[in-house]
Amino acid sequence: MEACKSTYGIIGYPLQQTLSPVMHNTAFQALKVDAEYKVFPLKEEELKGFFAGLHEKTSPIFGLNVTVPYKEKVIPLLDSLSPYANKILAVNTVVISPQRQLIGQNTDGPGFLMHLTELGIHPEGKRISILGAGGAARAIISVLCLIPERPQSIRIYDVEKYKVEQLISDFRDRFDVSILESVKSLDDLNIEIADLLINTTPIGMKKEDPCLIDENILHPNMFVYDVIYTPQETKLLKLAKAKGAQVSNGLGMLFYQGVLAFQHWAQIELDDRIKKKMRMSLMGALKK
Repeated sequence: MEACKSTYGIIGYPLQQTLSPVMHNTAFQALKVDAEYKVFPLKEEELKGFFAGLHEKTSPIFGLNVTVPYKEKVIPLLDSLSPYANKILAVNTVVISPQRQLIGQNTDGPGFLMHLTELGIHPEGKRISILGAGGAARAIISVLCLIPERPQSIRIYDVEKYKVEQLISDFRDRFDVSILESVKSLDDLNIEIADLLINTTPIGMKKEDPCLIDENILHPNMFVYDVIYTPQETKLLKLAKAKGAQVSNGLGMLFYQGVLAFQHWAQIELDDRIKKKMRMSLMGALKK
């Protein structure tokens, strides 16, 4: 009987638009590793059974990425968390040890910061407005709080206000949250004076999605970052660009967090040749 290939993958729901398989399978091929990266679209009631199966010695799965809406929900199903994932209480990467222990990591925050640096955006002293308070927001907000070059302020809005309150409450015991402020409405985000606006919500992925922000308050002295990468230009980015603002989608964040996740699984440092192939594969997939 033929042995199962080592398997890696991504869990979330739904998962029609993920480009992670393209990037990671390109890396496996370039490294000549007999492994494959799959998509696991799991409904919430399937999570517990799926994670229980990962402990089995016969399981071929050795690493996972976690996306919306499970970055926080998987935590009780794991055996341990890295210090950073424990700090922010959000997981986007699961490492499965040879003993089948499930270890939660988070590469979203560092991936975002690496992309921001590449774009030439420096957070120090900036006024930042953030849409959403889910797992991606936790990673982004935490890394902005933890770096020495901290922003002046971070205002956060979520339609489910309790999520922002919970985020700030969770972070309060772990690091300095004095620059964070929960706001009750989109108007209170003060986007008209913001230096950086970040959308961490999935709103914008569908053609019929509205733009959450009134285009009249977007301005040329701001940078607008949308973690969404399909479509490449959301309504928010299109409107911001028309107003003269600098903009970026989240493809760079996807790339950098993916490189870091792969390195956690493989316990190796990827060289620039492999990284370039991974990034080119993402760009190629978006053009199709």
